Amino acid sequence: MRAGTLLAGALLAGAVAATLSLSQARAEPRDDFVAGRSKNCPRCDLAGVNLKRRDLSGADLTGASLKGANLHDARLVGAQLAGADFAGANLNKANLMRADLTNAKLREAMLYGANLDAAKLTGADLSAAMMGIAHLVRSDLNGANLRGADLRKSRLADAKLAGADLSEVALDFAFLRGAILEGAKLNGARLMGAELPQANLSSANLQGANAVGANLRGANLAHAMLGGATLSKANLYEANLDGAAFKDTTMPDGTVRP
Repeated sequence: MRAGTLLAGALLAGAVAATLSLSQARAEPRDDFVAGRSKNCPRCDLAGVNLKRRDLSGADLTGASLKGANLHDARLVGAQLAGADFAGANLNKANLMRADLTNAKLREAMLYGANLDAAKLTGADLSAAMMGIAHLVRSDLNGANLRGADLRKSRLADAKLAGADLSEVALDFAFLRGAILEGAKLNGARLMGAELPQANLSSANLQGANAVGANLRGANLAHAMLGGATLSKANLYEANLDGAAFKDTTMPDGTVRP
């Protein structure tokens, strides 16, 4: 009887030790990442962590939760961030050049002055994100959701935004030379003083957009929906307006068409 009790106790102790060991093993990737011993923590729960100015170049945070995390001035060049959740996170002045943010969640994230040049943001949710003076040169935002985002004075030269939702977005004085906005939703968008020369806005929805003083020289607006748009003082020299739909549209000279 005593031998059986001892054996049962030993087995129980072994099971507990194994469970603790497994638990510790599972915790290690997160602990190592937070402590700075590792740059990889895919699918980890990192909500609210402080990673300010951390060098995470090339890090793998695929599918991780970084809700409300502090990544101010962090370096994430070439990082793998596909599917990661940065909702409400502080990414002000962060360097995300060439980072993969495919389908990432960045709703209401702060990206003021962030560098996202050549980043992959296809299908990403950037709705209501604060992105003033951010750099997104040659970035891929095809199909992204930027509804209500603040992109004032941002730089999006040669960016790909085909089919993206930019409804109610603020792009005042933004630089979008050569940007591809084919089929994009820009209804209610603010484009005052924006630079859009040679941009492709074919079949884009610009209904109700405010483009006062915008530079659309040589832009492709073929089949664009311009009902209720304000284009007063805009530069439409050499712009392609074939098949564009006008209804109560304020033209550059102040007249309303038709």
